[in-house]
Amino acid sequence: MSQEKRNCLHCGKPIQGRVDKKFCDDSCRNTYNNQQNADSTNLIRNINHTLKKNRNILQTLIPLGEDLSKTTRERLMRAGFNFKFFTHSYQNKKGNLYHYCYDFGYLELEGDWFLIVKGKEI
Repeated sequence: MSQEKRNCLHCGKPIQGRVDKKFCDDSCRNTYNNQQNADSTNLIRNINHTLKKNRNILQTLIPLGEDLSKTTRERLMRAGFNFKFFTHSYQNKKGNLYHYCYDFGYLELEGDWFLIVKGKEI
């Protein structure tokens, strides 16, 4: 029975042990898998960061104890709001389309004004 030489997929060192073993130790296995998943993990992390930032901006625009307020597009953009990212949309019976970042939403009004709302999520 000939033993085929196997090397660790991460560091390339020879592997001892089971025939289906692919890594020399847990550290190499973890590092290899983390590198394989890095691109998708970073993409998700960046999107979640933008969604949380949008939510926090909307939250700061509603006065304490209130459920809604109005603001301008300029004010949202100055705060770093990114209109491309939102968690979900809601269309009410009147046909108004609200975009939400988790539990805070906004409705585009006329003249670059926005209605900011709290709640009414999903």
